[in-house]
Amino acid sequence: MQAMQQKLEDFRDYRRLHKPPKVQEKCQLEINFNTLQTKLRLSNRPAFMPSEGKMVSDINNAWGNLEGAEKGYEEWLLNEIRRLERLDHLAEKFRQKAAIHEAWTEGKEEMLQQKDFETASLSEIKALLKKHEAFESDLAAHQDRVEQIAAIAQELNELDYYDSPSVNARCQKICDQWDGLGGMTQKRSEALQRTEKLLETIDQLYLEFAKRAAPFNNWMEGAMEDLQDTFIVHTIEEIKGLSTAHEQFKATLPEADKERMAILGIQNEIAKIVQTYHVNIAGSNPYTTINPQEINAKWDKVKQLVPQRDQALIEEHTRQQNNERLRVQFANQANVIGPWIQTKMGEIGRISIEMHGTLEDQLTNLRQYEKSIVNYKPKIDQLEVDHQLIQEALIFDNKHTKYTMEHIRVGWEQLLTTIARTINEIENQILTRDAKGISQEQLNEFRASFNHFDRDHSGTLGAEEFKACLISLGFDIANDAQGENEFARIMSIVDPNRMGLVTFQAFIDFMSRETADTDTADQVIASFKILAGDKNYILEDELRRELPPDQAEYCMARMAPYTGPDGVPGALDYMSFSTALYGESDL
Repeated sequence: MQAMQQKLEDFRDYRRLHKPPKVQEKCQLEINFNTLQTKLRLSNRPAFMPSEGKMVSDINNAWGNLEGAEKGYEEWLLNEIRRLERLDHLAEKFRQKAAIHEAWTEGKEEMLQQKDFETASLSEIKALLKKHEAFESDLAAHQDRVEQIAAIAQELNELDYYDSPSVNARCQKICDQWDGLGGMTQKRSEALQRTEKLLETIDQLYLEFAKRAAPFNNWMEGAMEDLQDTFIVHTIEEIKGLSTAHEQFKATLPEADKERMAILGIQNEIAKIVQTYHVNIAGSNPYTTINPQEINAKWDKVKQLVPQRDQALIEEHTRQQNNERLRVQFANQANVIGPWIQTKMGEIGRISIEMHGTLEDQLTNLRQYEKSIVNYKPKIDQLEVDHQLIQEALIFDNKHTKYTMEHIRVGWEQLLTTIARTINEIENQILTRDAKGISQEQLNEFRASFNHFDRDHSGTLGAEEFKACLISLGFDIANDAQGENEFARIMSIVDPNRMGLVTFQAFIDFMSRETADTDTADQVIASFKILAGDKNYILEDELRRELPPDQAEYCMARMAPYTGPDGVPGALDYMSFSTALYGESDL
């Protein structure tokens, strides 16, 4: 452009400085030629004929050609300047677009050549893919700029731009770089997508591993707990149940091992993918903390515990068999001894209640029973030995018998106590009979009455049973306050400990005393009646005459006045006195 502008300036200098004198010279030449021709003609001389090509017409033709050339040259200069202005504009546009593009591409190759996806996680890969998709969109947007740069370069070449070689070189570099970016972009996209698929596959395998490893791990932990659990059993049925459950558990081990191998196979598949495709896995399984080493360690522990459990169950089964033998051994004896004690208790009760023979006969029978019971003691002792073995074996129940050693002991002690008490009661009855002069018939009558009202055959009478018995024997106990007081007085005699029960011995003592009391009162009344001359009352003179002075004074001081219709002044009631006197002496 600078050269062309100089040419235009030179042309203008030519037209301004160099041409005007030539125009003047041309005019002078024409004037000189015309003047010469006129003078020659006037002088009748021949006209001047310039040499060929130097005639005025030739000069005019040449001048016309010069002006035509000037015009063409000027047009060419202006057109060339315009062309160069456009070329400069295009070149500047080319440089701007190229500079912008080169600035944009700076660092892009290094970015596309990064291997950051090799150590990225799945989430990071997805983020890289999003970023790469954004870059691809940006790259596509720059396609127009590259095409514009190429088009401008093409136009510069077509317009014969003076610096076309550098433009072409820069354009070629941009195009080559663009093609390289496209190739690297495609390659990185494929690498990212491939890595994403691999990591998604690994992620799915991780998830499947976690889903299957968690319940399997829980199963192994539960199995280890069960296999190490201290079992407490008390029967052979319970240990058989545990053994059956253990065998069922062992039957599940093959399937469990298949599941374990399947879970480990998932991990092996992950390792194979990593090794084959050279995937760098960042971190461990994000879905679980369980790893194959932990699964194998727990599985080995389970396999180690199974035979230990087998041995423990076998030992416990042997122990329970021995316990069962002890139970049966104890039960066989207890089932004989228990009913025997109950039978003997019933027989003793019947002997004491039934009225077969005299008291001496009953006493003889009871002592024979006592001897047979004492002779049974070795069997009780043997049962104690068996019970001690059961206690040492920590056996707490026995389904083969309803009897426990405590029941047997209590029954045995009750049996001994009952036979001793019954013998003592019979001995006391004999003493009472002999002391009170009670006949065997009276004793039998008392026993019959007592047994009749002893509804539950307990050997004792309750308060209401005793009251009914007294009424049946002729006692006048009315259903009024006085009757209740009288019965309460009697109960205080026969039941001093207020137990609410009356034994046969207390009953006999009371009845024998009542019988003796009745005889004594009658005798006293009969004696006073003789002294009174068969009157229902007695006078003080009769008492002083028939009794010693102190006794007479005693009777007169305590006898109440007689209030009967046949009484006389000073008459005394010896009947009430006799009754009161007997009662007072009893107290």
